[in-house]
Amino acid sequence: MPISGVRRIAAKSRLPLWLIFVAALLSVAPQAFAQAGGTADSSAEAANRLDRIPRAAQQENYEGVFVYQRGTFVQSSRVSHYAVHGSEYEALETLDGKPRKLLRHDDDLFTFVPERHLCVVEKRQNRDAFPALLSESGRDVLAVYDSKMLPPDRVAGIDAQVIELDPKDAYRFSYKLWTDSKTGLLLRAQTLDASGQVLEQISFTQLRIGVPAQKAPIAAGIRNTAGWTLVHPPVEPVDMEAQGWSLNPDVPGFRKIREVRRPMAARDAGDPPIPVDQAVFSDGLSTVSVFVEPTEKNSRKEGAGASGATHVLVTRHGDYWITLLGEVPQGTLQLFASAIKYKAAK
Repeated sequence: MPISGVRRIAAKSRLPLWLIFVAALLSVAPQAFAQAGGTADSSAEAANRLDRIPRAAQQENYEGVFVYQRGTFVQSSRVSHYAVHGSEYEALETLDGKPRKLLRHDDDLFTFVPERHLCVVEKRQNRDAFPALLSESGRDVLAVYDSKMLPPDRVAGIDAQVIELDPKDAYRFSYKLWTDSKTGLLLRAQTLDASGQVLEQISFTQLRIGVPAQKAPIAAGIRNTAGWTLVHPPVEPVDMEAQGWSLNPDVPGFRKIREVRRPMAARDAGDPPIPVDQAVFSDGLSTVSVFVEPTEKNSRKEGAGASGATHVLVTRHGDYWITLLGEVPQGTLQLFASAIKYKAAK
């Protein structure tokens, strides 16, 4: 989700900006897929096309510019990705607004913030950002989406196969994907509501696939952080069930893929950071994040909001604030919220 959308959700819901931003990053890529049922052969073909998407994003060398659109908001970024002897090197740079550059070697992620001369060093948490997209196998995705093959098309001058995915229930949005006919690399993705209106879109406008690997500038940028203030955000795994939380939403297709704890800065500068636990659920395309934080010294208010395909819901559960955020209909977040139970751990 772009920064402006994050700010609008935070303002409407009175959420801490960093919390919404983190959740948006975990689900940064707008996604897209198919409709109408079909034969076993067509389902197998659809599953194969879906499986090729994350493989191509990981294994192909490509350089290009992609554009994210939501309503009147447009943001472009440049990406360079190289696969070298089983390792990945990637550079991602924003071309609009304040400059940001992300350099990645496998799961080591360095985010450079020039106006603060800051470099955030962390491990990559999600592997389904554009153009990787999927966090589950194609077969698992098709358990909750119906697929339909559409006529061939072209994106950024490249011949593309097109697939639609329509949800088998009302708990998620529809998607439409364009993939490179040769490599399977994702070229364009759209998220659509029940009426077929595009909520969000991300698409390459320039792209070269199969370019020579140019890992040296990325490796040098990662090594050369002299003069930058390095920040290592403390993120650690957490067992929320052991903390007393039961998170078992009755929403088909969604499964928990990770639980982490992050510190949030307290309202008063002299107070220690507030621990925030986060559980992330995915159906392979859509994600839902559940944040849990104490109400003490916290001025949150209950409410709901939306920006594009991303919805947010804030509710109170005893001495805790529960924030749910994901690219799903608001009703899906309500189902997640209704399933949350807490019993203080002994």
